[in-house]
Amino acid sequence: MELRQLEYFLAVVEHGGIGGASAALGVAQPTVSQALRALEREVGVQLFHRIGRGMVPSAAGRTLVGSTRQIMRDVAAVDDALSAAGDEPTGRVEILASPFIDGGAVIDLVAGFRARHPGVTVRLGDLRVETQASAMIEEGRCEFVITHLPTVGDDLDMIVLGEQEFWLVCPPGTEVPDGPIPIADLPRIPMIFVPRGGSVAEEIESAIRESGVRLPIAVLSDHREQRLPMVLAGIGATLLERRIAESVADRAVVRPVSPRFARTFAMIFDPGGLSVAGQAFADVARSMAAQRAVQE
Repeated sequence: MELRQLEYFLAVVEHGGIGGASAALGVAQPTVSQALRALEREVGVQLFHRIGRGMVPSAAGRTLVGSTRQIMRDVAAVDDALSAAGDEPTGRVEILASPFIDGGAVIDLVAGFRARHPGVTVRLGDLRVETQASAMIEEGRCEFVITHLPTVGDDLDMIVLGEQEFWLVCPPGTEVPDGPIPIADLPRIPMIFVPRGGSVAEEIESAIRESGVRLPIAVLSDHREQRLPMVLAGIGATLLERRIAESVADRAVVRPVSPRFARTFAMIFDPGGLSVAGQAFADVARSMAAQRAVQE
């Protein structure tokens, strides 16, 4: 088995076929096809199902994806280490974070790590479905996932990073009483939600339904970052992380809700599959979490 074959295998997985993989790799399509056939002969199983012009991994192919991604990360880390001076970690740490997570906490963690290890690049991606957090680690798509709890596989470790509370943010001029707003007394104004798929969004929506309140929905938006501008434009109300809500209290009507919406979030990872850079990142996260616990 050659490293080049594994590189081509991953490219086909990620681009859905020979054509996309060859374009991304900058090699001819027959070269990719030959490498895949050779790899299938060597492992003795079919790695892909051919569907029209596309290709999807077989069960055996899906099993190979995670370990192959880890191999490619390890090879990149070795190359970086050989080209770097001293014992300072190099390479890249790959993280997927839920868009519902407090961005400030993630930024603080990345900043703290980069201050200690400037030779490592951090790649931060979007975890669109929190229920897939463990699968992202197991499939080797990243080394770390930052998501709300509970969501951790049996063989995964976690470091608790904090807790975030969600507050009601209404358009300017909305008449609501002072203090926490009971869910059953939420103002009868159109709401802005994200489609289902994020555990926090579903929990909030379920709590509102269970309270007997039926709020009209003005917008279902995949663009989570557009919810606040929509509120400020008067389209409807929404529930946002407390830090963000308080930052616009001079431009919108902001209230806590009752019962309190608060979720613990953590970083999960496979301790046995970390690169040198990944281990350094985990160490920094533990150190920062311990410091925060002492301060609290």
